[in-house]
Amino acid sequence: LVEPQRLLALREAGECRSDVHDVRVRLADEIRDRGPIRHERRRLERFGQNLALAVLAICALIFVTGWLRGEPPLVMLLTAISLAVAAIPEALPAVVTISLALGAARMVRQNALIRRLPAVETLGSVTVICSDKTGTLTQNRMQVDRLLVAGRIESALPVPAPAPWRELGLAMALCNDARMGADGAPVGDPTETALLDAAWAAGLDSVALAELHPRLAELPFDSERARMSTLHRDGDAVLMLVKGAPESVLPRCASQLGADGAGPLDRDALHDAAEELAGQGLRVLAFALKHLPALPAALDAGELEAGLSFIGLAGLIDPPRPEAAAAVAACQAAGIVPVMITGDHPATARAVAQRLGLIDEGGRVLTGGRLARLSKAEFVREVETVRVYARINPEQKIRIVGALQARGEFVAMTGDGVNDAPALKRADIGVAMGLGGTDVAREAAHMTLLDDNFATIVAAVREGRRIYDNIRKFVKYTMTSNSGEIWTLFLAPFLGLPIPLLPIHILWINLVTDGLPGLAL
Repeated sequence: LVEPQRLLALREAGECRSDVHDVRVRLADEIRDRGPIRHERRRLERFGQNLALAVLAICALIFVTGWLRGEPPLVMLLTAISLAVAAIPEALPAVVTISLALGAARMVRQNALIRRLPAVETLGSVTVICSDKTGTLTQNRMQVDRLLVAGRIESALPVPAPAPWRELGLAMALCNDARMGADGAPVGDPTETALLDAAWAAGLDSVALAELHPRLAELPFDSERARMSTLHRDGDAVLMLVKGAPESVLPRCASQLGADGAGPLDRDALHDAAEELAGQGLRVLAFALKHLPALPAALDAGELEAGLSFIGLAGLIDPPRPEAAAAVAACQAAGIVPVMITGDHPATARAVAQRLGLIDEGGRVLTGGRLARLSKAEFVREVETVRVYARINPEQKIRIVGALQARGEFVAMTGDGVNDAPALKRADIGVAMGLGGTDVAREAAHMTLLDDNFATIVAAVREGRRIYDNIRKFVKYTMTSNSGEIWTLFLAPFLGLPIPLLPIHILWINLVTDGLPGLAL
């Protein structure tokens, strides 16, 4: 028995047998069929059920009334059955399907790929859009903007890089999973490619450094630790390099590197410096190192990532997309609440959110740590006013979606990683990233953004609202036509008139007024 997130991770790594994967897919489909995306389908089903009961009651009443008046029973039976056929909008399934298909085709041209057709209609009911920051609201073109080492701030690594600037460049190049592509451009996560670019600009060849200090082991990044560590050969010893969030790395440091070697560490001053950089809208990373006599037999993060020597801070900028602010304003004007969820520092999240118009100067930012301390009932009350979440892990996204749905909201949620899959399934509309998303995220989502752009979600919601409105117009149109027949047949016996429409009349009217005109509409 494993958690869904773990099962998805195993499948992504290719460690799940096909039968396990098939079971997971079947379970996911069952959950999805019972999930919120079926709201619009349930609404149509409820409409059909109520209409069928009403029509059957009227038909029975007409049959009994005509029979008691002495009309031929067979004629009355055929009339009642024909009336039932005429009253039911049999063109509705075709109209809905064609409308959704045409809407899906239009959305593809706007870079929104619909993976499940009912999602087109559900998009029209979305009231909250929960979006990631990086790549969706911003351009995902990270570049190093500020570096802080030994109390000195620079916009780039000095050339040549003296100590401890060289150690920072070493950490940026080696504690990094990005690689140089065949075309000479770095390939990998945008944050890591930006760090690699900054190291290359200072003359630090990551390929040569990797040959000089080959990687022996690593402690990969995870959302709980909020840091990653790599262990490299350094002569006869081992060099461990650490990269992560300042609030995660600084408490693990015991000293700070300076021009003369390790010295005392002023955590408060470094925390203040990190806050100041984050307040400028920068994503701030902290770097540290540790020398080990040999490669440990067991890689225990708690033991290894202790007693570190702090190197410096790197502030990376990711400018907002030019169209993001207009898309946010369009959401707010349409009564849709845009919410930003990010793993970045709260000050960074606040700066970007203010630039996009998500919050004003005194807007509130809820952190993952604060969220973890709130009870379910408390968070359901809080979620109504929060527009920006920072330092959020993927598991907490599920809690955010659940709290919003508990308040009656229809939620669209974006995600790209394996751990985002449960939140994408839980949301009314799960939106996966087409450019940077994993296969697991796309499989769990109802819609895929081909350009990873927040404005595309807004365009899809606009299209969904238009389709939903068209379907409502068709229902009103067909019910107006059908109700004329029903009232004519229903009232005629009470006024002492003969049956005004024979079965063939009813079916002919139904044919020429219901089907083709409805499809045209």
